[in-house]
Order: sequence, then structure tokens, then C-alpha cells
Amino acid sequence: MVRPAGISSSAISTSETGTSETDVSGNGDNGCVGSSDALQGRFADVLAGVLQTDQVSLDGNFFEELGANSLVMAQFCARVRKRADLPSVSIKDIYQHPTIRSLAAAVGGAGESSAPATEPESGPESAPVRVSSCRYMVCGAVQLLLFVGYVFVVGLVAARGYHWVAAGEGLLHIYLRSVVFGGAGFVALCAFPIAAKWILVGRWKVGEFELWGLAYVRFWIVRVLVRANPMFFFVGNPLYVLYLRLLGARIGRGVTILSRRIPVCTDLLTIGDDTVLRKESFFLCYRAHGGRIQTGPVTFGSNVVIGEKTVFDIDTSVGDGARLGHASSLHRGQRIPKGEYWHGSPAQPARTGMGVVPPVRCGTARRTGYAVMTLAQVLLVVVPLVVGGSYMLLDTSPAIARTVGTTATAAPGVTTAGFYTDALRVSAVVFFGFVVLGTAALCTVPRVLNRLVRPGRVYPLYGVHYSAHRTIARTTNVKFFKRLFGDSSYIVHYLKGLGYKLAPVQQTGSNFGTEVEHESPFHSAVGTGTMVADGLSMVNADFSSTSFRVGEARIGRDNFIGNNIAFPVGARTGDNCLLATKVMVPLDGKVHEGVGLLGSPPFEIPRSVERDSRFDHFLSGDELPRHLAVKNRYNLATMCLFLGAGWVYFFAVTLLGTATLAARGVAGSVMVAMSTALTVVFTAFYLILVERLVGRFRRLCPQLCSIYHRDFWLHERLWKVPVEYFHVFNGTPFKPLAWRLMGARVGRRVFDDGCYLTDRTLAAIGDDCTLNLASRIQCHSQEDGTFKSDRSTLHAGVTLGVAAHVHYGVSVGEDATLAPDSFLMKGEEVPAGARWYGNPATEARSTERPCPVPAS
Repeated sequence: MVRPAGISSSAISTSETGTSETDVSGNGDNGCVGSSDALQGRFADVLAGVLQTDQVSLDGNFFEELGANSLVMAQFCARVRKRADLPSVSIKDIYQHPTIRSLAAAVGGAGESSAPATEPESGPESAPVRVSSCRYMVCGAVQLLLFVGYVFVVGLVAARGYHWVAAGEGLLHIYLRSVVFGGAGFVALCAFPIAAKWILVGRWKVGEFELWGLAYVRFWIVRVLVRANPMFFFVGNPLYVLYLRLLGARIGRGVTILSRRIPVCTDLLTIGDDTVLRKESFFLCYRAHGGRIQTGPVTFGSNVVIGEKTVFDIDTSVGDGARLGHASSLHRGQRIPKGEYWHGSPAQPARTGMGVVPPVRCGTARRTGYAVMTLAQVLLVVVPLVVGGSYMLLDTSPAIARTVGTTATAAPGVTTAGFYTDALRVSAVVFFGFVVLGTAALCTVPRVLNRLVRPGRVYPLYGVHYSAHRTIARTTNVKFFKRLFGDSSYIVHYLKGLGYKLAPVQQTGSNFGTEVEHESPFHSAVGTGTMVADGLSMVNADFSSTSFRVGEARIGRDNFIGNNIAFPVGARTGDNCLLATKVMVPLDGKVHEGVGLLGSPPFEIPRSVERDSRFDHFLSGDELPRHLAVKNRYNLATMCLFLGAGWVYFFAVTLLGTATLAARGVAGSVMVAMSTALTVVFTAFYLILVERLVGRFRRLCPQLCSIYHRDFWLHERLWKVPVEYFHVFNGTPFKPLAWRLMGARVGRRVFDDGCYLTDRTLAAIGDDCTLNLASRIQCHSQEDGTFKSDRSTLHAGVTLGVAAHVHYGVSVGEDATLAPDSFLMKGEEVPAGARWYGNPATEARSTERPCPVPAS
């Protein structure tokens, strides 16, 4: 690494201080408190070792003068923590005190690093549980039998119902039979999880139980059924609130729930009157921790407003009239007092934040009418189309009719060439017709609906305007098209077609990733020269318990937006900003320009460092067109592979479906039921095969390269594989097996409740790890035109909390814990048995008290 010339007179060398990294003599009783000069010398000694130089300046800025970056300083913090003669230092301390002299002055007096203003309630923590491999496998076998049995019964009933519907004469008769059978099936699918919960569990109580035992199997059955319920599609509807009440939740009047994260231990959930829970808020009332499932209450008072991308650990509460900002969390034991506004992770009091939408008239009659109309639409339109649509298609398409043998003229067997030719033709027409017509529909229909929703105007919930807004949000966020066009030059044209305000566009070939979300594309504006990584959510609608209002969320020019960020209306950021991964975008204070923002609550960091700008010359000048043209060709080939793989899969499913639909009687019903279970298994193995073929059965290597390098393009290609499908195996031994088959190094008896690995072959997970819902191990980072990746390792017994985020180049020691919604930055080294929390994560001064164990 090149060091800047002209070290100042305040430079200090290791030979001058007479210290080394193993010197623990120090001054003072514990070696951590001594003279300021001695502490500065020790810090300088450690930093010189990390930078591999003889001397460093006491007054030189780590990033601007000494040439360091966040990864180097994370290594510095790790070495400091290993020395008994030095106080612990966090990455936040580094950014807030970016010289040796200021850092020593800040942490030397207190004897410890700065911590968040509000630390979660704590106490002694119980030791992690280790179960036997035999118990683990027996539990998996039971789960497999239950899953196959459930799918078999559903498939059997569906086959009988299909043949009964198909026996109708004429379209009207088929429609009526579809209404009857579809309505009965819909009610049964909605009611069965409710009945199963009350029969298997009764009322959820505060307590804990070990993973992979009988109590866990009952928990898993209820969790799967509750989340697979068709009521999931009614999120944002009063019917969804009714569903949670039937599951045992205590919910008051006028409550609006927009989050798709369905709680499981609903008896422990309390929500007061007129409360609003925004999109992507987690209030599960359980968590997996150290080999156990722990259940606990989550309580919201009346008139509470909860922001987007928020997490509530067990044993948390929000008082009446209080609010929690976007990208914030409450850790175990935290409580927001009545009427206060908090933000951050973990949350702490703040002056101001989210805007308040004025209330309007929206009574019980309006909510009931909206629920009844929605239910009628589902039972009379949607369900008949799903149930009877297949037969209607058979009746109107000669090619399909011949394939399944429903006509008297031709019924080719599965061994004939005609069977495969017709299936090939049908699958191609349906699949590519969906791509073309779907793209056209997404660029036209939402524009018509948008005329009903004007920015800045307050509308009541559960009316025509609300329905139009929800339809726009759902249709324009279809994942298939974002995955198809994302991470290429073509995503810009797609987003502009949806309604994004992007002109003029400075094309880079990586302007947006594959996971961009919004409330409304027509009120999403992104400035020239801005690049966006995955996970951006444009929060351009605000809600109260009775009303909503759409506004413009505008990102300035020349920004870089990191992963997993909620960007709201009224954000206090301007041009040339770096928004780091999981940052909380500020809504008050000055407008930030020309700086970076990190953490929740956010604080300023340098906009860029030498390491992250070494490839910026590719983004401008004469080199850009040449490199962009090559990248476009590669990305176009990737899109063709994506469509080809999707078509092959659809063709295989069409073959399987048409072959079973052609069978009649009891044997035909059994074949349909078996094909349903077989489709689940086939889909998993097909995705694994596609992933390994794309990667040529090789492991990824750590990279530091330009976004115009082929190694980066390979990562982009792998990110298009829809691995979210494997969430169907959450909480079973088959999820870690799937990761292992995709190239991840995964140990034994790992519990995965919904973790996401972005770069599978760069991740290593040890034995007995516990991975919670929406946790993420991201072994890469992109900043402007630079791409970086490295291996991340979780050693045995590690617990990742709900929505915890682990960056690249990280090592987490044995039995360590990363708290919910925490962000473990690149290069961090977490000691064995430690508990880290916060954004960015830092070591907790103490550990939590154990959850009480109920009598069994």
C-alpha cells in the first residue's frame, strides 16, 4: 500500500515508542488507563502494524492522509480488542475520531469504546444447546413425511375437484362449478391453519424449547401452515386483521397492517386501536437463539405508527401514541414510552422523524364493505379463474387438448413425439407470451390507475384510491421482471417504462440491481450519475390508521446507494452521497452532500477512499463506451440464459402436469398428488443444477475489481438464480442441504429459518449455527465502480438474529451472537462467545437474561 509522502513532525514509530503488539505493560492498574501519550503510542503501534509501515502520524486522518479504508480500520479494531492494555474500539469510534490523537482522547478517559445511547436490557445468558445428529435427522424425516402427506392430500383433493369441474357442460356450468369447488377449497385452506394452531398448541405462552424436538415439530407445523395460508394475499386488508385475531392475537379497532411478515406466536401479540404497522416490519413473537426457540410478547399501544424495515425482538413494547422510524429496531427488553419518537438500531429517542398523515373519516362500515367486496372478488373472479381456467384453456386450445387427450380426435401418449411437441409449443407460447404481454401490461395499466392517485393529496383507506394504489404497488413490483432486467443497462429502460423519473441517465450498466422496490414508480426520482445496489425500497407513501398520502422520494445526483435501504419522502440527503448498507436515511437536520452516511442512527463518513475509487476512470471518458458495450453483450447473454432456463423449467412442469391431467379415476388423482410433491423436489434440484452450471462447478474467489471485469459479471449472473424458492425448506434439515449442494460450506445440525446467502461459495457456516428469518450473509460489496468480495465465516454455535446482516471478510467466533437487525461490517472479527449488536455492530457490555422455561 502506498503511503502519503511528508509524514508530519508528530509521526511516531514503533522504535520510538519502544512498544510492540505483545507489549502489555502499560501504566495504571489494568493496563487500559495511563497517560494520553502512552495510549497514543500503543494505538500508533497497532495501526502501523496493520498498515505495514514503520510510522504513522498522530494527527493524520486515517482515510484522507494515511490511506486507510473501512476494511483496514476494522482489522485495526480487531487487533486492539485482542490487547489487554488497550480499551476496546468500535468502527463508529474510528469514523467519529479519525486520528490517533482524537481517538485516544475519546476512548482513553472512559476506558471503553462508545456504545449506542440505549443498550438492550441484559442479564446472564444460557449456554447454547447442542443436539445429536440422530435427533436432527429424525426430526427431518418427520417433517418430510408431514410435508409429503399434506401435499399429497391437497393434490388428491385438487385432482378430484378438477375432474368434477371439467365434467361441466359449457363455460357457464364450468364457471359455476369452479365457484363452488374453489370457494370451498379457499375456505378450507384458510380455516385449516387456524384449527391446527388451536389443536396442536392452544395458546402460545412465554417460554423456550429446544430445536429438533417434539415441541419444535408442533411449532414448525403451525409456522408453515400459518405462513402458507391464502390470507397472506390479504395483507393491507381488514380481512388480514381478522385472520390474526382468529389465531389469538389481541388487536384493537382501526388497525392497519401492511407488513407481509406474518407473526407466528400470535397469542403474544397485542396491538392497540388505530395503530399502523408499515411494510417489512417484523413482529414475529419468537426467535431462534442458541439452539432454542424462544417466545415472548410484542406489544403496540394505541395510535402507534411503525416505519418500514423495522424489527421487534421478543419482550418489547411501544407506548400509546409513540412512533418508531424506518430502518430501526427494538431489542429484547426495550420499551418506547408513551408519545415519544424513537429511531435507530437499537432504537433511541429522537427529536423528529416520519411525517404524520392527517386522519380522515374511515369507519367500521367502510372497512367491512371493503373486506366484503374483496372477498367477493376473490371467490367470484380470482378463484374461478385459477380453478377453472386450466380446463377453459384446454377447451379453447386444440394443441393443449391433444396433449392431455381431452378430445375424441387425438390423444397422444406420453411415449409419442406429438406429446412432447405439443407440450413444447404450449410452454413456449405461455412463457414467452407472459414475458412480452406482461412487460407491456406493466408499462400501461398502472399508468391508467395512477390517474386516480395524486401526490400530496390525502385519501381515505379502503376505497377506490386505496385499491388503485395497492394494485400499482403489487403489479409494478413483480420480481420476475426485476430479476430479468436488473444488473444490466436494460433495467433503466424498464424502470422508466414503469414510471421512474431517471432522465437524463448516465448509463453504467449497473445503475440498479434486481431488488428495487417502491410504493409507486411514478413518484420515484433518481438523479443523474447515481448507482443503486440491491434492496432499495422507495418509501413514497405515508399512512395513518385511516388515510394515506403519496409523495415523491427523490435521490440526488452522483449518489451511491448501498444494500437494503429504505429511502423515504423528505430524506435529508442531496448530491454526491454514499449511503452505506442498511443505513437509516435521515429525515431531520441538515441536508447531507458530498459525504457518506453509515449506521442507524446515521453518522457521516468519508464519501470515498482511494481503494474504492481506483476504477472510477472506467465510469467516464473514452473508456466507458468500450467497456460498457462489452458488458452489455455479456448481460444480454445472461438475460437470454435466464429466459432459457425459465422456459426449460416451465416446459418440464408442463410435461409433468399434462401427463398427470390426462390420467383418470383414482389412479389419475394419485398421480396428480404425487406430481405436486415431485414438482417441489424437482424445482429445488433444477435451481441447484442451474447455479452450478453457471458457475461451472467452481468456487468463487475473493475479488477487488472494476464492475467492467468479467468476474463481476459472473456474480451478476449468479444473482439472477431465484434462490428465494428454498425458503420452502426453512426450519428443516433440507435448507442447509440445499446451500451445501449450491457450494456453501455448511456444517452439521444448522438451523436456518430464512437466511439468505448472496454468494454461496464464499460463505462458511459451522456446526449448530442458528440463522433467523431474513438474516443475510453478503460476501461482497459494490461502491461506485469498484466491486469487492471475500469469504465470511461463522464458526460453530453462532446465532444470527432476525434481519441481521453480515458483510464480507467477516469472522464470527464460536457461540457468538449477532443481535436482531444488526449490521456486522466488512472485516470485523467477533470473539468467541461475544454478543454484538447495533448498526454498525459493536460488542455488548453484557449479555441477555435467559427466557423463562415453562413447565412441560
